Amino acid sequence: MSNFMLKNYNYHVWANHRVFARLAELPEETVHQELKDVFPSIHAGLVHMYRVDWVWLSGLKGSSFEEIRSQTVKIVEKMAGMTLKELEAAFIELAEDCQNFLSGVEDVQGTIRFPHPILGVLATNINEVIQHIVNHGTYHRGNISSMLRQLGHAGASSDYVFYLYEVNQVK
Repeated sequence: MSNFMLKNYNYHVWANHRVFARLAELPEETVHQELKDVFPSIHAGLVHMYRVDWVWLSGLKGSSFEEIRSQTVKIVEKMAGMTLKELEAAFIELAEDCQNFLSGVEDVQGTIRFPHPILGVLATNINEVIQHIVNHGTYHRGNISSMLRQLGHAGASSDYVFYLYEVNQVK
């Protein structure tokens, strides 16, 4: 397994934790407040982030497009009424599932095919899928910080360099 890939994924988990920690400092209704932005609310943005992480992990584990599509509808419905704490617990559980999966992978460069009924077949590898998950999360954490600013609150600081400072602290 690639140490860089795992470190990159661990950054993703750390950054999501930073967002949840920031949101926990604010009134619960903040995450449900309606906005005219990329997402109608911060809650909707978090559900989207979770769903995409879940989709890719399911694909890596071998689920078909049809299986994934049918399950994502149920996931979105289930998460619609979740509190911030419940959402965070779901993110933590999914991250642990992904980390367990990744720890068992021997060849992160081996070709994996993801057939899609409209886009065709994506031939890629686990390393690139994890890079996509991290990039996608970074993009939407930025959206959430922007949404928080619109609501009069500071966003969460989740830049990669802050992660590096935290994990590389000399004791």
